[in-house]
Amino acid sequence: MTDEQRPDPPPIPPNTPGPTSDTPRPWPKHGTRYEPSLLLFRPRWDLLENPRTGARLERLVLETAEWVNVVARTAEGRFVLVRQYRFGIARVTTELPGGLVDRGETPRAAAERELLEETGYVGAHWSSLGFVEPNPAIHDNRCHQYLATGCTRERDQSLDPGEDIQVVVKNETEVCAAIASGEIAHSLVISSLARVIDLRGIVNEEWDRAT
Repeated sequence: MTDEQRPDPPPIPPNTPGPTSDTPRPWPKHGTRYEPSLLLFRPRWDLLENPRTGARLERLVLETAEWVNVVARTAEGRFVLVRQYRFGIARVTTELPGGLVDRGETPRAAAERELLEETGYVGAHWSSLGFVEPNPAIHDNRCHQYLATGCTRERDQSLDPGEDIQVVVKNETEVCAAIASGEIAHSLVISSLARVIDLRGIVNEEWDRAT
């Protein structure tokens, strides 16, 4: 993503402490080189200077489009979810509708489009839940989270040739049970849901057994 496409950063919250001698500082950039695109990501190597030691080191940044997730609820309060095969973990997962923000598209427009394409549902009322930074160690993007309420199914799905998505609808108790069982384990999905329902006390059963 280019600087022209990126939204302005959020303002610094009030009462944020100023820098001290122990506070990490931005690393000055002395150069950049690119590698061939990876379709979803554009690898960029920045030559940066550690302000603590003066050492110059190359660090990888994966330039990535903005993402969106939609917590979609029907008039009865049920959650509209999607099930699809994820190549990285080689299994089917249950997630929220979402995807990439296209070039020139606003995150809100992308959220409405992805909900309609993946599920056929339309939200009557929309509100922003804010954003999270998926992995700021190497990614430069944000995941914008939205709540859509009063959702109704208006048409069939409109899937890309590379998509195979099943729509499922669950109530809040079933969503919490799916998180506990590990059926829902995507960090961005859980962080979005946590802005809408109380997930405190829910422990992934597989993790609990491992400890």
